[in-house]
Amino acid sequence: MASSNLNAVFYADSYHPIQAGSIDGTDTLPHDNAIYRALLCQSAGLYDPHGDPKVIGDPYCTLFVGRLSRSTSEETLKKAMSRYGKVNNLRLVRDIGASRGYAFVEYETERDMRRAYEEAHHSRIDDHEIIVDYNRQQLMPGWIPRRLGGGLGGKKESGQLRFGGRERPFRAPLRPIPYDVLKTLGIQPPPEGRYMTRFEVPPPPRRRKGSVEKEERSHKRYRHKQKSSHRHDRLQSSSRDNSVD
Repeated sequence: MASSNLNAVFYADSYHPIQAGSIDGTDTLPHDNAIYRALLCQSAGLYDPHGDPKVIGDPYCTLFVGRLSRSTSEETLKKAMSRYGKVNNLRLVRDIGASRGYAFVEYETERDMRRAYEEAHHSRIDDHEIIVDYNRQQLMPGWIPRRLGGGLGGKKESGQLRFGGRERPFRAPLRPIPYDVLKTLGIQPPPEGRYMTRFEVPPPPRRRKGSVEKEERSHKRYRHKQKSSHRHDRLQSSSRDNSVD
């Protein structure tokens, strides 16, 4: 590989536990027990990203916020994230009342979420440098969370580094790429010839055009139903009033 490509990187479009544990995305065997656990959860379908009843709102308008101070409150977080657009919902994840240091923020529009995605990363809240990302739980195919051995990023001290995301992208491989083995495992190979620099970050997934149109049609039908229902209620009320008179 040419020396100009030594700092080239790429990012994961889908999640595979073995690949996420690899610095260049070409490993073919798990290298720690957590990856085995994540692989088991994924292959056996033990994790349902849409099965959490606490997860609400539009995933395309929702931002993950991590590395928060454990003392940061919902009010402080909402005030900070409102700089980028109108916040519809906010869920600071807690465990028996105590903050776990991360949250999900839903904006009114996808445009506001994308602005926060670009501008809020590495900003500071309560003297803590935060990280932000799109809602991978619902939008990244194959996603497995860190508590099950997956996730992305991490610190060296944790012994559970995961690559392919904003904080730790894959490094362009310096060794031969085992295409056949990666294909057998269902791992997407590195995009040779289409690497990025560390200063470039791929945008969050966009809603499919058909889904947008379908959602708009559904919303229009809902509003039409509401108006019809309100008209019907008013007519009934008027009829009752006239009969009393």
